[in-house]
Amino acid sequence: MGYEYTDASLIVCDREPITRLEEIQNFAFLVAMSNDWTIVRVSENCETFFNVKPEKLLGTRFDTWVSETALHDIRNRMAILASTTGERIFDVKLVQGLPNVDLSIHFQGDLLIVEGERTQKTERVEAASMVRAMAARLTKVPSIEKFHRDAVRQVLAITGFDRVMIYRFDTDGHGEVIAESTRAGVDSFLGLHYPASDIPRQARELYLRNPFRIIADVAAPTVALLPPADAVTPPLDLSMSISRAVSPVHIEYLRNMEVGASLSISIVVEEKLWGLIACHANGPRLPSFIMRTASELFGAMYSMMLESRLRRGSEEHEHRARALADRVITMIAGDESLMEDAQWLQDMTRDMLDCDGVAIYRRGKAHLHGATPSEHNVISLAHHLNAASPSRVFTTDKLASVHAPCSETADRAAGMLSIPISRVPRDYILLFRRERLSEIRWGGNPAKPAEAGTESERISPRKSFAAFAELVRGKSNPFSDRDQRIGEAIRQALIEVILRYSDGASDERRRASERQEVLIAELNHRVRNILALIRSLMTKTSHTAVDVASYVESLGGRVQALARAHDRVTRQSWGPAPLAGIFQDEIAAHDGLRCRFTLKGPNVLLQPQAMSTIALVVHELVTNSCKHGALSANGRIEVTVDSVDGEGVYIKWKEIGGPAVVAPTRRGFGSVIVEKTIPFDLKGTAEVRFLLAGLEADFFIPLNYVIIAPEDPAPTQTMIEPDTRKATSLPPKQLLHDAQVLLVEDNMLIALEAEDMLYELGAVQVHLASTIAEAEQLLAKQSFQFAMLDINVGRGTSFDLATKLGQAGTPFIFATGYGNELAIARRKESEVVIQKPYERDHIARAVQQVLTKATVEGG
Repeated sequence: MGYEYTDASLIVCDREPITRLEEIQNFAFLVAMSNDWTIVRVSENCETFFNVKPEKLLGTRFDTWVSETALHDIRNRMAILASTTGERIFDVKLVQGLPNVDLSIHFQGDLLIVEGERTQKTERVEAASMVRAMAARLTKVPSIEKFHRDAVRQVLAITGFDRVMIYRFDTDGHGEVIAESTRAGVDSFLGLHYPASDIPRQARELYLRNPFRIIADVAAPTVALLPPADAVTPPLDLSMSISRAVSPVHIEYLRNMEVGASLSISIVVEEKLWGLIACHANGPRLPSFIMRTASELFGAMYSMMLESRLRRGSEEHEHRARALADRVITMIAGDESLMEDAQWLQDMTRDMLDCDGVAIYRRGKAHLHGATPSEHNVISLAHHLNAASPSRVFTTDKLASVHAPCSETADRAAGMLSIPISRVPRDYILLFRRERLSEIRWGGNPAKPAEAGTESERISPRKSFAAFAELVRGKSNPFSDRDQRIGEAIRQALIEVILRYSDGASDERRRASERQEVLIAELNHRVRNILALIRSLMTKTSHTAVDVASYVESLGGRVQALARAHDRVTRQSWGPAPLAGIFQDEIAAHDGLRCRFTLKGPNVLLQPQAMSTIALVVHELVTNSCKHGALSANGRIEVTVDSVDGEGVYIKWKEIGGPAVVAPTRRGFGSVIVEKTIPFDLKGTAEVRFLLAGLEADFFIPLNYVIIAPEDPAPTQTMIEPDTRKATSLPPKQLLHDAQVLLVEDNMLIALEAEDMLYELGAVQVHLASTIAEAEQLLAKQSFQFAMLDINVGRGTSFDLATKLGQAGTPFIFATGYGNELAIARRKESEVVIQKPYERDHIARAVQQVLTKATVEGG
């Protein structure tokens, strides 16, 4: 924001044990029990809620002290705790003869934590209905500013606090009050900034894990937990507790602000802490548990609505950025000299990227226009960027902090967006912004964020919160995420052109404009198919993963196998690559396995379209062997490759000297890859045998996918692009209700993903065909209510099949990995084409469009 912190004392703030204070606030009790209901920790005030001294509770079973009704409610909520961070139970008779309580339960490691407080006798409120009404009000607000203002007004009304603020974090952790609602006579903090030290890093991380926090009375004494923590009894982690006590530093901070109670609700956007809804009261304040729950639920709804608004606001700019990239690549493709015309480039980008100067560093020379650093500094800056190796778009609003010599011209160029436009050594387009003198109003002097305390490892928060103005120099207006996305679009467009120019072939330059669309379409096709494949791997891997760690390990291994196969293909300029390389790469990924692996046979090359399939199969075989087979012990693996003229290649996998093999009782996703992908994707065969002496597997790859080494643009077609602003008129589950659906797709993983989505849209049965011949056989046997056709199936297209479906009156959509200009030959303009990778809502909109048209034409 303006002030940079180097005070080592702030590190102490981040070490403050805020989750293990061994105390809770006095409005609640806490009981921690093991999985056999034995009480292991209690708060000192439990006698008030159980009519039993806390020492007597320790070591006994919790279910012996509470009513059957309370025990029943707690057991029911425990059944769903695995999918939530905590559960609430309102107005329950915990102990007969004592007032009713509201309970909160959650797991912390192996312990079940139960917290409770007296039920407040207030007007009965339905939290869900209240939040629904509050959210409905926000949906009608036109601007983002009023959206924030309306949110704080509503939270003020339901919580009864004296001040409610929306506090937004910047990238450095500093905060700004961007909206506020206060009661009469309460000071306003609107527009004030607060340094990152006011909410230390560990507190921000905790706000992300536990989005709701109440401090009912800053002046109230705390309640200790029994027995005290020692070598036998470790401190209790209260991260998810509703009554967790407050660290002394934060208590002092609130007292210095003259705050008697506080409540905060995290604002989470795209899984990051965007800000807080912060509530302050002049004195003690404890809203009822049900009102706090409503506030927490409203905070979650507000976060989702804010994320949606922010995304919608960037969509138009995204489309304009793509259009800008198209214009740039078209013009440069016809005139390479424009790549050294800084004035032309600034004029081209002016409407999309606000900048005061442009520098193009290419082939060791700098071309400048507008407000930029000197030519010498631009060249040294490019060298510095190359040394730092930022292979992506990079931005800074303080250039001097990146490259000190640029401080000499900070008045002309204080901020920079750099776009790398070539391979190593990289050339760059550098966009500069002038220094922007600004005055920031801080809530107190940020230069003195903390003072030394009385204890050796303790600091005290600052005491003054009076507005303090700071003049910021040497910085520009920051480049936004939107600016970075536009820069990335420019980078991708220019690299395509520059790489082709670098070939230096004059005949290629003359044909550049003719080949441009084809090259881009092919790139789109490959990228979209890869993205769809990765998405399918993510989904299918999650179905069999037992925990996050195994999911990450399995998915990471499969993606790495694909990446290694892709590297092999790209080294051959997207030509045939050696089969042996796949085995070599996979074995090399595991230390110490080379001497336990042998590969015999001729030098076989695989066509590019077969590389990913074989790489995944080999990865699963090696991974399984390392976990359960020969490579997990002292065994070895023999792979034999044989070629048969006119047929193809046979691969035999044999594990020797490992543990005894037992056939698995269930088949996971890895087994599906090994046994199904080669038959499905390559029309080959796969057989796996679980022999006692070791696993064996035989595979056959047809001739059209192997080589034994010694050795049209299409017209425009309507496309359906993802658009989160629109929704189908029917619920997704009803779109294909009870429909028999034909799915034609020649990639197994993508087919499985599409099949799941069609079932989610209501299909009663999805008939999958990986070839045109299979699809025609299915059509001959039965009729379908809907069809989804991949345009490019094997070496042919599904156009003739689509014609037959149209004649039969069967609605259908096309799917493709090509761009919208080159996807298919000219057909009816009303036919709908969706692009890979697609999502369920993407397919739903296309289905809705086709079915609506069919209904109109039929009725």
